Amino acid sequence: MRPVVLLSEPIHPDGHRLLEQRATVTLAASVDPASLLEHAERVDAVILRARGRLDRAFFRRAPRLKVVGRYGVGVDNVDLDAAAEHGVTVVNTAGLNAQSVAEHTIAMMFALARRLHRQDRAVRERDWSARDTLGGSELAGATVGVIGFGSIGRAVAAICLRGLGMRVLYHDPFRAAGADGPAASPVSLDDLLRHSDVVSVHVPLTPQTRHLVGAAQLRAMRRHALLINVSRGAVVDEDALAAALADGTIAGAGLDVFAQEPPEPSTPILSAPNTLLTPHSAALTEQAARRVSVGVATDVLAVLDGLPAVRAVPKPTTTGSVT
Repeated sequence: MRPVVLLSEPIHPDGHRLLEQRATVTLAASVDPASLLEHAERVDAVILRARGRLDRAFFRRAPRLKVVGRYGVGVDNVDLDAAAEHGVTVVNTAGLNAQSVAEHTIAMMFALARRLHRQDRAVRERDWSARDTLGGSELAGATVGVIGFGSIGRAVAAICLRGLGMRVLYHDPFRAAGADGPAASPVSLDDLLRHSDVVSVHVPLTPQTRHLVGAAQLRAMRRHALLINVSRGAVVDEDALAAALADGTIAGAGLDVFAQEPPEPSTPILSAPNTLLTPHSAALTEQAARRVSVGVATDVLAVLDGLPAVRAVPKPTTTGSVT
């Protein structure tokens, strides 16, 4: 009997075709937990994207389930304790979207530093005088602080160091200084915030990182500093950030992720000044989508065949490095 693989949402065709060669592939009607739960009793594997969630109830109802594949890096939408208790392997695609997310991060840095979004609006509003006031600042020679020095954080650091001549500080308590990364300086979180012109966040959402950047941390930053978050929305206290932007505590922010996605129209960050907002799209280039889909499909099929996965997520008792 062919194993059954449930997709919470469509994936890139290359990965889908790979799955169909070896398994029966089913697409859920929606990412609503109730919709996913309807399939639990007859699936051998689930591939989950950012908007779905597998909770304890799903694992209890899924006696055949062997593997959950996360089409992405963060696994905060999978109950890892329940997966471990039911002997289910969880895999993700760490590193496969790093270049796309890093490039998105750099694009946000450039856009905010040079105020491109405001310049675009000025031209459309026929305010040509904006050219004299919205020139912005160069990134070359500035200091970037990278919070989280996994595959994405290191990719950002490499571009900043080699491409822009920036000074790079990083904070990652789980990575040894100088470990398999570019020449960057490890510092405490407090020192990183106090000395950086740009702060870029690249950590998973865990109980320890929820609101890692809150009101106190924002007050520690330089008034001209920019904050970029392409990790998980709840790592940054959005309300505190909106207030900090409104009163000039920091100069600007670029967000690709939000505490609630999509955010409600009344969410304060949507009306905060000097923001650049994107719809959790940093990893969604064509190239990354293909790598991620093939990577997760390959690992899911390996586990179904009784083989080890290349990118298995550590069990909850193991604290891994941020990615």
